[in-house]
Amino acid sequence: MKTVAQEMLRTCNQLFYGKTSEDVVAARPSNIEMAAQMDNIQHLPSPSQTFNVEAGESIRHVEAVVERAHHGGGWLLSGIVCVNILILGCALVSGSAFNSVAITAVHRQIFLIILLLLTMLWMLFYTAVTSRKDQAVLFKDSHAGPVWLRGGLLLFGLLSLIMDIFKIATYVGYLHCDSAVTVAFPVVQAVFLFVQTYFLWFHAKDCVQLHTNFTRCGLALTLSTNLVVWMAAVTEESVHQTEIPDLNVSVSHKMYRASYGDRKCECSHLACDTFKDAFYYLYPFNIEYSLFASAVAYVMWKNVGRLVEDRSHHSIKFRPKDVCSGPVMGILLVVAGLVTFIVYKVDLLTEDEKNRNEALLIHFIMNIVIVSLMSVSTVIGCVVYRLDNREHVSEKNPTRSLDVRLLLGASMGQFIISYFTIVAAVATGAGGYLNALNLSWAVLTVLQLGLQNYFIIEGLHREPFHVMQEAALHTNAHAFREHPETNVVLGSRRSKYFVTSSPDKPSWKRRVLKEVCAFLLLANIILWIMPAFGARPQFDHPIEIKFYKFTMWAAIVNIGLPFGIFYRMHSVASLFEVYLIS
Repeated sequence: MKTVAQEMLRTCNQLFYGKTSEDVVAARPSNIEMAAQMDNIQHLPSPSQTFNVEAGESIRHVEAVVERAHHGGGWLLSGIVCVNILILGCALVSGSAFNSVAITAVHRQIFLIILLLLTMLWMLFYTAVTSRKDQAVLFKDSHAGPVWLRGGLLLFGLLSLIMDIFKIATYVGYLHCDSAVTVAFPVVQAVFLFVQTYFLWFHAKDCVQLHTNFTRCGLALTLSTNLVVWMAAVTEESVHQTEIPDLNVSVSHKMYRASYGDRKCECSHLACDTFKDAFYYLYPFNIEYSLFASAVAYVMWKNVGRLVEDRSHHSIKFRPKDVCSGPVMGILLVVAGLVTFIVYKVDLLTEDEKNRNEALLIHFIMNIVIVSLMSVSTVIGCVVYRLDNREHVSEKNPTRSLDVRLLLGASMGQFIISYFTIVAAVATGAGGYLNALNLSWAVLTVLQLGLQNYFIIEGLHREPFHVMQEAALHTNAHAFREHPETNVVLGSRRSKYFVTSSPDKPSWKRRVLKEVCAFLLLANIILWIMPAFGARPQFDHPIEIKFYKFTMWAAIVNIGLPFGIFYRMHSVASLFEVYLIS
């Protein structure tokens, strides 16, 4: 029986993976794996039990390989569904951005309503049918959907719900002269927010084993729906914030006020303008909610049919008392950034060119100070990593892989804007203090992005400190029993380890890493707040507009800036994760 099972396993490996048993090279085990192996040696079963267990495991592995081979069509079909919805949604969103085309905002909203309804139907089916079946969810991914991520999703969802309420209150006043779809869309979106938040809160960790093809397609629909909603919100917000400057005068005017800005249709109640201004300030939270939901849906899509090993997941506690300097400096930076941001927004509304230049001066200096301090602190953290002896994590983790890809992909938006600014400033000579400050900010931003990406990615791939401590203690305990003569040497090392790595008294390396993470987290928050709530120095300072012309520069900013804004919020989440494992 054992020989037959092994032969079947070898044949399946050759068919599906093109590998034989001789092709597999054993990797060097880490301290944690060595400790686990030494612990398992003490509980070895009898030879007869070993024979039956190995044969059963081989057969189960063969069945798993065959099962996964039949699911290849589900990945392809779900990918086709996602790509087609995204391309169609992108075309509709782009076509409805301006009034000069036949596609209007109503057509876009009808398409979004259909997507939202279909996604809600699938979520309800999954919750009521698929997840309740026996052996439907046999495994849970302990790394997917941590509490802090679901908490952020809940917070952003609540603020997005308030935004939809303000939209409903605004658009009701235009029902007498405009389509009822403008009211129906925020109503459907509000219901969708509730259903999706409930679904992701309770099922983010699921590794589904039944209805796998249908579940993959449903999650692909969920992913694409959230991305299309994100594109629509980003487009409307970008059009609302984009300005066409008149380079002959100091005052600028809005290119196009989305939703009834200059129409003859008048609101039937007096609170329309108030609600309209209010929900535009809530757009950043709705944008982040859609991206958070997309990330969770992608991880669930990757986990469909996944067989997760039954490992105990170490609980990581958040201890604010471990840090002091980093949060204090970060809070001061956030307060200073908020003050300068308010001054910047107020002074730009005036017609005095001197006040506008002073506002840009303050804004540039503040951003230069922020990115400079972030670069210095990141270098300190990278030096500590070089002195750190923690091993890199080798376990497969879709959540960590997605974090790294999103981090690198989203940073491209800010890289693009910075490099285009550098080229424009250098080509025009960078004359004047505003041009010099703008160039300095762009160069320092490029440096800070590269350093921060390295720091976060390196931190996410390191073993947590408490896990390394447990593994070291476990290994030392076996060493004491195996080699009593090394008791004195290892005992002295263990006492030194306890002094430097106690959970209640972290070592200096841990403290430095936590301080750096806390400071960078708060600094990224203020760098998210300023552009998310309307800071557009790219349009207020005319050097890039004169060099690239407005049409090209507006396209560069409106494509790159949303990714740059998301990068800052995603960096906050990733830095919090690095803080917890440090």
